[in-house]
Amino acid sequence: MVSEANSVVKKERVLSGIQPTQDSFHLGNYLGAIKQWVELQNSNDAFYCVVDLHALTVETKPEDLRRRTLASVAQLIALGLDPDKCTLFIQSHVPAHNQLAWVMECLTGFGEASRMTQFKDKSQKAGSDRTVVGLFTYPILQTADILLYQANKVPVGEDQRQHIELTRDLGQRFNSKYGQTFTIPEGYILKSGAKINDLQDPEAKMSKSGSSSAGLIELMDTPEINIKKIKSAVTDTGREVTFDEKDKPGISNLLTIYSALTTKSIADAQSEFAGKGYGDFKGAVAEVVVEYLKPVRDRANELLKDQTHLNKLLTIGAEKANAVASKTLSDTYNALGLISRG
Repeated sequence: MVSEANSVVKKERVLSGIQPTQDSFHLGNYLGAIKQWVELQNSNDAFYCVVDLHALTVETKPEDLRRRTLASVAQLIALGLDPDKCTLFIQSHVPAHNQLAWVMECLTGFGEASRMTQFKDKSQKAGSDRTVVGLFTYPILQTADILLYQANKVPVGEDQRQHIELTRDLGQRFNSKYGQTFTIPEGYILKSGAKINDLQDPEAKMSKSGSSSAGLIELMDTPEINIKKIKSAVTDTGREVTFDEKDKPGISNLLTIYSALTTKSIADAQSEFAGKGYGDFKGAVAEVVVEYLKPVRDRANELLKDQTHLNKLLTIGAEKANAVASKTLSDTYNALGLISRG
């Protein structure tokens, strides 16, 4: 007879992170990634971190980085991440990230790192004199982030697939040279059902690197600001509210937002606005967005007012993360032949 303890299925470990580069996440961050993180924490051993070290690749004022890091944590909790269900922490609170990154850098070929698409794109735009070395080694620190926690799955968008492949390559390379040390993760490519585009450029993904903040629905913006942005969203010729990404990208984007927040199908949303013009439709989208985001913004602001409590949660998260990370780092150093300290 199998004992109850032995019959318990071990949960897979999930690891993902997000940068604190702005004061507010936007709707694309939530629907494209964070909403699915919330679902994954219920059936997995989930580790989620605010990757403040990665944010250093862009020059930022210290006071902005501090504020944005805490704001990111508060928003993640307000959006549904539960510190009792997942390990939520700040990357720089776990020193092993940098320590393992150096080991991974010593395994990575220069040409291999040079081929990373995001580095090539960003460095070409900025020019070599203005491109920091940290941007070049960014994917290797990301590799360390993942391997430290022996993650089975890494929830990422399609644009991060190359980084997951680098992580797998380096993890396998280390294991073959020095013995089994790392779990080789699978990329868990997030569902693309709610791809949210820029309100002002509806053929481009909603992104903080976009040309204008007017195209972003930011979670922490006031209702008045978000209503104005939605009512000013670029629309298309004609007046029919129909989903057609090729000929009506603006209306299709607003339909996607409406559908995602109401859980109505695109077809049902189209039927609801049959015979109505763009003005009525935009007003309805704005109302749904404002109602959906109000409790999120209220909860995040409440958490930010009690930073003692927020820091306590982060201390607990850091302790849990350090317990796993320090064991992995110790095993790594031992495999390499580094002498352990007393």
